[in-house]
Amino acid sequence: MGARLLDALVFSSVWLAGAAAALCVACSLALGARPRATVVAVAALGTLVVYNADRLRDLPRDRETAPERSAFVARHAVALRLLAALSAVGGTGLALRLGPRAVALLAAVLAVGLLHRRLKRLVLAKAFYLTAAWLAVVVGLPALEAARPRDVGWAVTLLGAALFANAVASNVRDGEAAAARFGATRVMRVARLVALAGGALGVAAPAAVAPLAAVPFATLLALLRFRAGERYGLLVVDGALFAGALLAIAGSLAR
Repeated sequence: MGARLLDALVFSSVWLAGAAAALCVACSLALGARPRATVVAVAALGTLVVYNADRLRDLPRDRETAPERSAFVARHAVALRLLAALSAVGGTGLALRLGPRAVALLAAVLAVGLLHRRLKRLVLAKAFYLTAAWLAVVVGLPALEAARPRDVGWAVTLLGAALFANAVASNVRDGEAAAARFGATRVMRVARLVALAGGALGVAAPAAVAPLAAVPFATLLALLRFRAGERYGLLVVDGALFAGALLAIAGSLAR
């Protein structure tokens, strides 16, 4: 039962949606904004929409790169469609309450998500546009209400390092993008160096933003003993974003 529940959390993208929500809270605290339940919910629901829509639409191709996840998606396609549809309805309703700037930002992210099937053919661009899309949500939305807008650049740098390293590792797991062209070993070195640099920059960051360095450091730990298996990537590497965000939240609250 425990293994099946874990598979459901990971393969349905609920685990990743939790990471998006936690990153939003961590960034809000770092920028001096009160975490808004609406922003957190939109981040989580939007993640469920984009990732489940992509996996349902690209199921035939994903059977080669992620056979276990694809088997789960095929078995539970009706439930995942319902989850994505309900998340879309709820997320849209909540997003409209955030104002026109937030809606415009989210519309751009949604467009990137829906075009992902085509964009990921641009092998060297994949990690960059995925990182940008995530940053638009987990930093962009909190930044709209930041009490310390001058620190937004630091938040982008620290979280961007973790998200970029995560995206590169995901490509290695799937044998896609730069990993397919340059080899997994070289690409993983880059991912680890980026995560290390992001964490180290936390030393120079303003005190309020420094807790965000926990996210690239947690990502680095996940990548040090990286395995290309689906569950390791989806549970541990993506989970490092979740765990790092929780540590960052704890660090901000302890200040």
